[in-house]
Amino acid sequence: QVQLVESGGGSVQAGGSLRLSCLASGDSFDNNCMGWFRQAPGKEREGVAAIYTDGGNTRYFDPVRGRFTISQDNAKNTVYLQLNSLKPEDTAMYYCAASTPQIGSWCDLDDFEYNYWGQGTQVTVSS
Repeated sequence: QVQLVESGGGSVQAGGSLRLSCLASGDSFDNNCMGWFRQAPGKEREGVAAIYTDGGNTRYFDPVRGRFTISQDNAKNTVYLQLNSLKPEDTAMYYCAASTPQIGSWCDLDDFEYNYWGQGTQVTVSS
C-alpha cells in the first residue's frame, strides 16, 4: 500500500527558506505525478507544485513560481519542495500527494487527480 511521509516543515521568518521532503513507499513511482499541496486555516486546499516522475516535467502555482522548486531523487523514492523567499501568506499545512501511474508527461495541480496523500507538515512564516 502506498504511503507518503512528509518532513521538513517548521517556523521561519519572512525571507527564509525550508526544504520539505516526501518519502514514498509501496509503489515503484516510475510514471506518476507527485504533487505538493497546501491548506491554510479557513481556505481551500491549493496545488503548489507537481512533478512527473518519468522525466521530471514540473508545474507550479503562479504565486510560488520562482520561489519554490520541486525535485525528485528516484533512488531514494523522495520528492522535495525547496521553499525560498518565504512570505507570511505561505503559512499552511503542506501535503504530499501521488497519482496512480499515468500516461503523459505533464501533471495538473487539481487535487482530484491525486489518489494518495500524506499527513502533512506545517510551515509557518512570521513577518
